[in-house]
Amino acid sequence: MSENTQHVAPEPALTPTNDPTAPANKLAEAAARVLLERTGVESFDLACTLGSGWGDAAGQLGEVIAEVSADDVPGFHVSGVSGHTGTLRAIRTTQGRTILVVGARTHYYEGRGVDAVAHGVRTAAASGAKTMVLTNGCGGLNPDWVPGTPVLIKDHLNLTGTSPLRGAHFVDMTDLYSPRLRGIARQIDPELPEGVYAQFPGPHYETPAEVRHAGIIGADLVGMSTALESIAARAAGMEVFGISLVTNLAAGISPVPLSHQEVLDAGQEAAPRIASLLARIIARALED
Repeated sequence: MSENTQHVAPEPALTPTNDPTAPANKLAEAAARVLLERTGVESFDLACTLGSGWGDAAGQLGEVIAEVSADDVPGFHVSGVSGHTGTLRAIRTTQGRTILVVGARTHYYEGRGVDAVAHGVRTAAASGAKTMVLTNGCGGLNPDWVPGTPVLIKDHLNLTGTSPLRGAHFVDMTDLYSPRLRGIARQIDPELPEGVYAQFPGPHYETPAEVRHAGIIGADLVGMSTALESIAARAAGMEVFGISLVTNLAAGISPVPLSHQEVLDAGQEAAPRIASLLARIIARALED
């Protein structure tokens, strides 16, 4: 090697000491220890985050054996968003399987950072859950999807400009939303449509121009959650199932201005039907 030749050292592999996500993972592990101790559960089989309109599903999943306030678990916060319970519930199914219901979702627009958004998913994985079910209320671009329509998420567009992953953490996102679980859902309801979900950062609703752009690049649904959580779940090795409830037509498609109350009203009206649908999908998923 000549004197003028510079030696370029290879980039170090990520280890617990230089992994940028290590503090977030440690916080999730601490949360999992507290959660398992407070609920008396040895390990969870599946975790479910219930978004706007989906809260009633918890009552149909099985027997609630424990409920913990989000404030009592490291890294969690009681959400200030209407429609979120602010609790973590342990549910036992009639087959003896255990489900963690996360009612304390942190949205990116709350300003707590992307690790806080991914914390629920990471805690679920650290608690043993192998499957992550993510639900949301969203705006629809297809005028045939009237408010109250459930739509399977087959792919997503992350339009937040960030990621829950950092460093040399390259994770394949092909088939992120489990074909197996989507197949189970279609067996239960063959009429279920599928679509691509676009996550915007929020908290403002999308402009009509943004909605048109999202449609051009492939979106069928627009909202403010799910994509970042799905990325974190895949990185944690979980099987991911996503389903949206169309609570309103998106801006520029809807003939009236958008409001959060409209989201809540549509969710409340559809609650009995979608709760039963989700409970049946989860029950079948746990059988396989």
